[in-house]
Amino acid sequence: MNAAIYPGSFDPMTLGHLDIIKRASKMFDELTVSVLDNKAKNALFSVEERVSILKEATKNLSNVTIDSFNGLLIEYARQKDVHISVRGLRAITDFEYELQTAQTNRMLSGGDLDTVFLTTSLEYAYLSSSSVKEIAAFHGDISQCVPDFVAELVYEKMKKISK
Repeated sequence: MNAAIYPGSFDPMTLGHLDIIKRASKMFDELTVSVLDNKAKNALFSVEERVSILKEATKNLSNVTIDSFNGLLIEYARQKDVHISVRGLRAITDFEYELQTAQTNRMLSGGDLDTVFLTTSLEYAYLSSSSVKEIAAFHGDISQCVPDFVAELVYEKMKKISK
């Protein structure tokens, strides 16, 4: 069975993330989408909330499971006995960062973890979680960036933050 992990912050999950998930789910028998619990980042949503959002967004994809982890991806992949990581690329700037990360993960894992890059579909090439949060913070329309239920959750969070 071929399996892969799609790790990320997913804060919030965007339509670009969902596009990568759907496409990767067709490439692998099992895809684990895993939220990184990064204490260094000031997240809008808790890890539990992000896991819940991803579960809702992927509920119709039978070979996709949602999880979370902290620490090194290579250790998490080892625990799951998975040898492929999936990453999305929007632009050349993403490639430079992601290539370095992929090479580091491969070296640290002793060659046990490879990375598969999927280029983002053109309609989502502009999307990032950071831009979604910034647009929402200024009461802009994020309906073309995230699923409707995620937009509602983002706006709710923004209201609580601005109080």
